[in-house]
Amino acid sequence: MTHGHEVLEMMFGNSYSSREELVSAIVAKFGADEKFCTCSRENMTADELVSFLESKGKFMSAGENGFTADRQKMCGHHEK
Repeated sequence: MTHGHEVLEMMFGNSYSSREELVSAIVAKFGADEKFCTCSRENMTADELVSFLESKGKFMSAGENGFTADRQKMCGHHEK
């Protein structure tokens, strides 16, 4: 199971024009069958993870390029 922080780290320096583009990038990197967890939830699909992260305000605008992860909204207790 992959932690959502790995997805947020993947997003830094990249922008996504839609949530569908982000889900596709997650699937391409981690695999279609991968499940994801966060500090408070487990066993999510890539689509469920994106919805969860979005609901927690983890994304920010990247201007005309869409959106990216907001590093300031990432909790610090899972850092490598």
